Amino acid sequence: MRYITPLREGGSMPALAEADDEFMYVLKFRGAGQGVKALIAELIGGEIARLLGLKVPELVFANLDEGFGRTEGDEEIQDLLKASTGLNLALHFLSGSITFDPTVTTIPSQLASLIVWLDCLLVNVDRTARNTNMLLWHKELWLIDHGACLYFHHSWQNQQEMATRPFALIKDHVLLPQAGDLEAINTSSKVLLTEERIRNIVNLVPDEWLTTAESPFATVEEHREAYTQFLLTRLNHSEVFVKAAQHAREALI
Repeated sequence: MRYITPLREGGSMPALAEADDEFMYVLKFRGAGQGVKALIAELIGGEIARLLGLKVPELVFANLDEGFGRTEGDEEIQDLLKASTGLNLALHFLSGSITFDPTVTTIPSQLASLIVWLDCLLVNVDRTARNTNMLLWHKELWLIDHGACLYFHHSWQNQQEMATRPFALIKDHVLLPQAGDLEAINTSSKVLLTEERIRNIVNLVPDEWLTTAESPFATVEEHREAYTQFLLTRLNHSEVFVKAAQHAREALI
């Protein structure tokens, strides 16, 4: 209902906004550079994290009408808002939260291992010391911004091959030095991530986000199945990325 302020820390320039439920949200725009694919990654990644027991701000669908933010004077923002009319995604705003600093706060090994495992599964390139995408709120760790996950979907080339490969960029993960329980986490997480639950999460993606002009799939069902099969294949080969993460950790410590 109300555009409050842009959040210029991110390249996609999300915004703080007030919705019709009178709560404030960090609004991610479909008209930003990565388009709806970043929203799809945010939704799938965030809900998988939540299923694993990690804390993620509530994710909601946000409808923007043509008049939203029309008083904003910045032409770049106006163009972004005009390109984002329709269905977008938003995260509940954690008022008073602070950015996680690994030099100040130590994370228990089990929690660090779970987050590292999640980011290996999702091929998340964006949880580094430079940009942790984690917040401390009421003395608890919260994960935000999964829009860089599943980056293969920007081209849809060799995704099944990628699903069986280690995740080389895990060496840069901010929590890798603390992740000493990866094997145990691998076992417990795979029990939670059943095929039914994976499909239920992928089915949350709105049809209109899967029918863009650049989609290489003939139908929405094929598009959904491609995400589902990537995740299921990745889970079935999780030992590959777990071993790679363990080797990368050993090189660090």
